[in-house]
Amino acid sequence: MDALGERNVYFLINSLAGGGAERVVVNLSKFLPIRKIFLLERDVQYETNLPLEFISNHNKEKNPILKTLFIPLYVKSLANAINTGDLVVSFLERSNFVNVLSKTLRPHKAVISVHTTEDEFRGLKSINKQLMKFFYPKADLVIAVSKGVAQYLEEKYKVPKDKLAIIYNPVDVEKIQALVKEPTEIDFNPYIITVGRLTEAKGQWFLLKVFKEVKKMFPELKLLIFGDGELNSYLVNFSESIGLKTYLWNRDRLMLDYDVYFMGFSKNPFKYISKAQAFLLTSLWEGFSNALIEALACGVCVISSDCKSGPREILAPDTDFRFQTREPEFAKYGILMPVFEEDNQEIVRAWVETIKRVLTDEGLRERYSKVGPKRAEDFRIEKIVDEWRRILSAIR
Repeated sequence: MDALGERNVYFLINSLAGGGAERVVVNLSKFLPIRKIFLLERDVQYETNLPLEFISNHNKEKNPILKTLFIPLYVKSLANAINTGDLVVSFLERSNFVNVLSKTLRPHKAVISVHTTEDEFRGLKSINKQLMKFFYPKADLVIAVSKGVAQYLEEKYKVPKDKLAIIYNPVDVEKIQALVKEPTEIDFNPYIITVGRLTEAKGQWFLLKVFKEVKKMFPELKLLIFGDGELNSYLVNFSESIGLKTYLWNRDRLMLDYDVYFMGFSKNPFKYISKAQAFLLTSLWEGFSNALIEALACGVCVISSDCKSGPREILAPDTDFRFQTREPEFAKYGILMPVFEEDNQEIVRAWVETIKRVLTDEGLRERYSKVGPKRAEDFRIEKIVDEWRRILSAIR
């Protein structure tokens, strides 16, 4: 047994509802000697063979502000469930706060994994900024999922450089390639696709605007949106308000006469991604996009906003990760686009024209579909797990 296996190691996350960080937890737990996964909430969509222990009776319906106020109770519950000297690795902001704060009640090694930049925290969520500034430097180790996130943590939250490590998120390439072979429920061709939480960060309303314009030239084209989130109703209503016939997974019968398909959360969106004309990521900000890597593994042409952070590190790894393009950039592994801005029609037009080019240029699509899986190999779970094992084993 290696040094890591000689101590109790636990994962802590808000829930296992659909999301990138949640998928990372499930993937890593298959390869690391994790004893148990602690969940702050009782929402579970991803499957795991590990024991689950719920810190509270809360679920995704609970008001986020109330969940923040309940942090002291989460802290007490976690402290009572672990022993002095144990190693707890947490993911997502609230779980990270609980992990670090519980050290005051039960001394243990607290490792926090940070998946976003500060741009996500606006309005009422801005309280998270203050909590991050206070708690994150007190962790034993802070793992950033990209160079961009690491830079934010060091500059904005004063996390000491010697407490920072960068580990990209893993992708289970073999599993994805197996799931790609499963038959789809319906043949939508031709279509473009996106996968991600229906949240402000993902900017899907811009994609709907762009699709509306693209469809004027390609009337048979459809848009598939996989994911769930707080903007579900808003996005469906917006889609309908701009004249797009819109399917909603829990409302309508699945047929071929819709323009936009809100497919909800799926354990296997890959069988659809692999058959799409293009995969689109319209995020306004990211930490590191799991969906982007998974799309590359599916062998599809990828068009992504050049937001902070992650997409440039993935699609154009030989360039400066701090740079952001203001025009379409046909990078090594995918196409990087300017980040959307409200009322900026020039950016919308750039996206429209780029998508039109991809749809009409089979050679371009084929070139990117070939290099994508090669890039995905760099994030193969076995490689990333070795990094996790090496870094966690060094913690004393």
